[in-house]
Amino acid sequence: MAAASIASSSCRRRTRRSGALVPLAAAPYMEAMSNRTFPSFFLSHGSPTLALEPGAAGAFWKELGESLARPDAVLCISAHWMTAAPLLGAAERPKTIHDYYGFPEPMYRLSYPAPGAPALAQRAADLLRAAGIEAALDQRYGLDHGAWVPLRSLYPAADMPVAQLSVQPRRDARWHYRLGRALEPLRREGVLVLASGGATHNLRELDWSDGPPPGWATEFDDWLAERLAAGQTEELLDWERAPHALRAHPSPEHFLPLFVGLGAAGKGARGERLYRDFTMGGLSMAAYRFSA
Repeated sequence: MAAASIASSSCRRRTRRSGALVPLAAAPYMEAMSNRTFPSFFLSHGSPTLALEPGAAGAFWKELGESLARPDAVLCISAHWMTAAPLLGAAERPKTIHDYYGFPEPMYRLSYPAPGAPALAQRAADLLRAAGIEAALDQRYGLDHGAWVPLRSLYPAADMPVAQLSVQPRRDARWHYRLGRALEPLRREGVLVLASGGATHNLRELDWSDGPPPGWATEFDDWLAERLAAGQTEELLDWERAPHALRAHPSPEHFLPLFVGLGAAGKGARGERLYRDFTMGGLSMAAYRFSA
């Protein structure tokens, strides 16, 4: 399914306000910044309408952005840029891409005019090539909603330089983990690695009445949290064997960014779930911080 059609089916209702925020005072977000090392993150970005109605997830993103030391730039791996081989967005002024249809007209007036980060894009491409992975720059691609919707809450001033990295839906979790491992040095160079997708993403089974999450969604969500907390990388890379895996992700593109973020945190990294909520029934809004 194309990115636009995926987005068009996304939930159009406000996220329920039952989100479970971890108190920031108790959460180890802040890194010792003397060496300019940043964590990597995975955010479930939910519906494009969170840009207008951020709800509990948007409040969490805002609090997260305020809690972090300011990076020099963000490398965002979005589920909505799908290519055969890795591409890095290298536009000086990336346009705001409205990659959805059938939404209220104000959604198409939204703009997130963050500056691009072409030097970061080049550095990331160089790291991938050094690891034996062919990568290229794309001067035309802007920021799709997988990037700019959470960034709008994380950095509302739109003054943070951003580059995007595409995902390859025909490649597996191990491939994307390898991408992340190659990009690990960026975290020590003032770059925040931000993976954006969905911990579950079955749009065929959305509950338009916004009822409670079904068992298959919570079981997969819990499986993911437990394996990340334990650092069970091999089990995670074989995620298709997890309970209800192919129901949670009938197509993999929204899950693959997680493996880039995990790989970028370093060998043996673990993931801490910072936020948990569901919307539209089984659509998880889980967020993770990765560290080795």
